[in-house]
Amino acid sequence: MHIIVVGLNYRTSPVEVRERFAIADKELPEALRQLMNTNSIMECVIVATCNRTELYAVVDRHHLCGHYIRSFMEQWFKLPRQQFTSHLYMHEDDKAIEHLFRVTSGLDSMVIGETQILGQVKDAFALAQEQKTTGTLFNMLFKQAVTMAKRAHSETTIGESAVSVSYAAVELGKRIFGQFNKKTVMVIGAGETGELTAKHLYANGADRVIVVNRTYDRAAQLAEKFNGLACSMEDAAHKLHEADIVISSTGADGYVLNRQVVADAMKRRKSKPLFMIDIAVPRDLDPGIAAVENVFLYDIDDLEGIVASNIEQRRKEAEKIETMIEQEVEQFQQWYKTLGVVPLIRSLQTKAAHIHEETMNSLTNKLPDLEEHELKVIRKLTKSIVNQMMQDPILRIKEMAGDKHSEEAMDMFVKLFALEEELAQSKQAEADSEAAAKKKTMPARPAASALASILR
Repeated sequence: MHIIVVGLNYRTSPVEVRERFAIADKELPEALRQLMNTNSIMECVIVATCNRTELYAVVDRHHLCGHYIRSFMEQWFKLPRQQFTSHLYMHEDDKAIEHLFRVTSGLDSMVIGETQILGQVKDAFALAQEQKTTGTLFNMLFKQAVTMAKRAHSETTIGESAVSVSYAAVELGKRIFGQFNKKTVMVIGAGETGELTAKHLYANGADRVIVVNRTYDRAAQLAEKFNGLACSMEDAAHKLHEADIVISSTGADGYVLNRQVVADAMKRRKSKPLFMIDIAVPRDLDPGIAAVENVFLYDIDDLEGIVASNIEQRRKEAEKIETMIEQEVEQFQQWYKTLGVVPLIRSLQTKAAHIHEETMNSLTNKLPDLEEHELKVIRKLTKSIVNQMMQDPILRIKEMAGDKHSEEAMDMFVKLFALEEELAQSKQAEADSEAAAKKKTMPARPAASALASILR
């Protein structure tokens, strides 16, 4: 049994390639079913976002798994593999497990530490469970990855620092105002960056937006998004005193606001603080404005300095999460190793129960006058003896399952307790169950359980 992931992401492929591997939400159930019917696939989960498409699988044949998954991709996306193989990455076993933990906790994201991917992985896993394409291994692994990611974000500050210019502007504003409730934002220039910053400020409580643009129609279009007011560039100076926050991002050759205009506006504001962000290059706002009392002026370099500092802070927090991931991988490995002893323990319990039942039958034959209450007490006491006798051997074989000589230990366990017959019966019962499920539920080959695969 092996765990692998095959995929492509923003690092390995440009957007024009990634978009050809997008899977719409409504198509994911069928994609999962088809991947499940691919040779060697025992369990599968598909994580598909704007920045990545990843196929996670439990496979029974290590050397052919990559070939089979690429064949699935050829058929599903209707592309010859020569066009996409160079963009793919594949991780196996421990590396695949580690990759999932890094993805879920946001360490593999374009914006390190973002939390959106956690919800996307949770949704992908939930859909796979709904479509019955997960089993013993992935049910444990994905639950562990989700839990670990939640803990990583709660125990570190990786998601708290702004890592974009627009978010940095919001963070700066919070330092001055604390909160943006009942604050007015003036956006000068209706470009993408100014709009995004205004959107973040509006989402953080700013309840009035004034949009200033050379083209009034564009100003009106953006203002409508925030239930705001549109005005021309000529009217900006007359509206400036109403604003608490000014975001300027135009393509003007010279300053759109100078020191004197701002100083006049501050008189009408009665010196209430004015927060100004100049995102434009070349600058829109006269640097002399910074000398006006109670005016806080920042330019693109100030914001990028904050972003760089915060990215470095996130990297430091990411190191803590990397350590957590190492521990989680080791924990999963230990759990996985114990799966091999489950059939042995079950066989020992089956054999012990059979011996106990035969002994009780012999007892009732030899002592037919025993009352029902007496038989009940004897049955309970003898069963307790059997369970106590099995307790230490079961604990020891579980411990030894994690050792490097685990296979030899399990072989010895089988021989010591003569469990060959019980194991053979268990395998046969599992095979019969699979055959019945296959006949009943799927026209093509179904998923075998992870436990059954281990037993083979």
